[in-house]
Amino acid sequence: MISYGRHSINEDDIDAVAKVLKGDWLTTGPLVEKFEAELEKVVGAPSVVVSSGTAALHAAYAAIGLGPGDEVITPPITFVATQATAALLGAKPVFVDVKTDFPNIDPTKVEAAITPKTKAIVAVDYAGHPADMDELRIIADKHKLFLIEDAAHSIGSTYKGRPVGTLADLTTFSFYPTKNITTGEGGAISSPSPDLLRKAREFSRQGLIRDSSRFKLPQDGPWHQEVHEFGLNYRMPDILCALGISQLKRLNYFKSKRQYIHDSYNSKLKDIKGVIAPINSPEVSPMWHLYPLQVPAHKRLDVYLALRNQGYGVQVNYIPAYKHPVFKFDSKDAHNMSNSEKFYAAELSIPLHVELTNQDIENITDIIKSRLI
Repeated sequence: MISYGRHSINEDDIDAVAKVLKGDWLTTGPLVEKFEAELEKVVGAPSVVVSSGTAALHAAYAAIGLGPGDEVITPPITFVATQATAALLGAKPVFVDVKTDFPNIDPTKVEAAITPKTKAIVAVDYAGHPADMDELRIIADKHKLFLIEDAAHSIGSTYKGRPVGTLADLTTFSFYPTKNITTGEGGAISSPSPDLLRKAREFSRQGLIRDSSRFKLPQDGPWHQEVHEFGLNYRMPDILCALGISQLKRLNYFKSKRQYIHDSYNSKLKDIKGVIAPINSPEVSPMWHLYPLQVPAHKRLDVYLALRNQGYGVQVNYIPAYKHPVFKFDSKDAHNMSNSEKFYAAELSIPLHVELTNQDIENITDIIKSRLI
């Protein structure tokens, strides 16, 4: 089975990890700071590495002091971690529909969802295509809200010439094996705000404070440390940091190969009636994580099964988050999410990763054509 997404590991990656295994540090060693420094070069802002993209979201929400009674505005077309990590802190996710031409949150619908309880607007860069961050920034500043960018799909993407990582108060990344680079499991938070980044770091390090200038208790000795607010163990070990440092060296190659595959699909599928290819806004340079093809809704299952039966592991990304029973979403309100509903009914993520061959691309598009023409 050729998956819709997968990692790319070379000998340099293997050597980097093996070197750590032969050394003195397996976790929380010198490669943590090195990986964070290398990430900053890419994303344009200081960063903290953590154990997963979900951990990054949880730490980002904790950094803004999200808690019971607060609301966060989010799009439905995303993995449920975007909302779950806010809900676990006691906040209420408020869903706002996506745009008609691409399943990123629609800025024109955000202000109507803002209430006195709203604490943050959370954008998701679906498939690697950045959201309309300048428009969202204006709204967030107008209402004195935090702006968070869930960039699990979009490390290496740029928006109006600026790297993802510099556009929001806090930006979160994922390094899961299907993502654009991988550390096996892992994630990161970036922020131009030293205070927010410090809070995210402390939350992801169990709340431990080692800065003596902030101590509230007398020091018993040089070992002294304190916890002022609870955190969790979301540390990334040196083993995974070594892999991440090595992977970052191939980021430009990964981006160009993914763009090539994206363009190849566009070329081969453009003339099929009822098929909608993902847009590429002229102000955005995406690092494509997914190729979200839209096919006629009544034919999606047939296309899905045809590809799976031929060994191509297509996926649907994602069921709108509000459909998960945990949210107890009133189905009568689904008409307010008409774009999300329409997109979900038609979406198929066909394989997109750097190990894909030209023959794979040819086979995949031929199977799709055979079911739709």
